[in-house]
Amino acid sequence: MRPLLTTDAIERWLREDIGHRDVTNDVPGETTGQLVSTEPGVIAGIDAASAVFEYLDVAVTPTVSAGDRVDPGTTVLKASGDAQAVLRGERLVVNLVGHASGVATQTRQAVEMTKTANTTGETHIAGTRKTTPGLRGIEKRAVVAGGGDTHRLTLSGLVMIKDNHIAELGLTKAINRFRERKSFATKLEVEVESPEMAVQAAEAGADIVLFDNLHPETVRQGVMRVPDDILTEASGGITVEMVDAYAETGVDIISMGSLTHSASSLDLSFRTDE
Repeated sequence: MRPLLTTDAIERWLREDIGHRDVTNDVPGETTGQLVSTEPGVIAGIDAASAVFEYLDVAVTPTVSAGDRVDPGTTVLKASGDAQAVLRGERLVVNLVGHASGVATQTRQAVEMTKTANTTGETHIAGTRKTTPGLRGIEKRAVVAGGGDTHRLTLSGLVMIKDNHIAELGLTKAINRFRERKSFATKLEVEVESPEMAVQAAEAGADIVLFDNLHPETVRQGVMRVPDDILTEASGGITVEMVDAYAETGVDIISMGSLTHSASSLDLSFRTDE
């Protein structure tokens, strides 16, 4: 089974779609079919689609790889087997690949914008934990297929001190408290609301400073004041249309929840062969 994808997940998805009974699934014999892109984009989710068809004992052959650009009419994968099994899985496969490819396509667009906007350094595009429950693995891998970074996969992947922690403990106390409790292998990031707060966080021991919901010019000022050995990140309501303005600040990372919660699905169609 593919990483981050379990048999339980596939069975749950199929039960959700099939329901009690599908009378139109009473189709005898064998069939072959193709998943075809009907618009340009970047492909992702092929591994999940293959796992679904394989669970149904349908032979599947991907014809492109995750991260590949496709044009309208490009065949993404081919499937063959029992007609009932192929038809049972087709909508789930279309949905998974379409959703993941939408994430990958939007991520690629953001990544390409940073390359032209930040001429003095390198800005990375990253996802966030604003993912669809049950689909985080697929969505995070789609971000990677688009050329982005996953950011932390779970709460345990990074110690992130946010506004509520600071409101309860104070900035310096929060940093000291959680630094004592974390592993040496885990970095500590602090969410800040001003350039002055960024300097305070860096002096208190933050590894990464996150400028949250701040105007690009304010981020620029903060980046200039933080030591070079401290990573800087901008986040909070950033869309693809805003990426260039934030990349021009020289920030190291732009994290975008919109990559996963607002990406439009890539349009695909599954067609059986006559």
